[in-house]
Amino acid sequence: MTSDPWSRPTSEDLKRVIAALEPSSGGGVNTRQAERLNFAVPAEIKTPRGGTVPAITREISSSGIGLLHRGSIPLDEVTIRIASESRDYFYRVQIEWCTPCDEGMFLSGGRFLPSADLQ
Repeated sequence: MTSDPWSRPTSEDLKRVIAALEPSSGGGVNTRQAERLNFAVPAEIKTPRGGTVPAITREISSSGIGLLHRGSIPLDEVTIRIASESRDYFYRVQIEWCTPCDEGMFLSGGRFLPSADLQ
């Protein structure tokens, strides 16, 4: 773990958190409406008050996204920025849940909102 409490979680942090969650999942029934794909890339969360929270994506579907980050974020509309080598992608997301998981990190998830001109 890095010494900066607000740094972006790493892929190793994500693997450790997911591994810790798997035994407690109990093999329950998946009630999600959309198939989720593992998708671990660096991201930034822009909060309604203008703060930027470094994050890593966990999974993505046609309707929403899961994130891992340090510190809690509000259950509100946020902008998620994901950068590729050629361009930045911006998504409006309604954060629907945020829960602590390990070493000051939080798991959150939200649904995509209709796009507007984001930058």
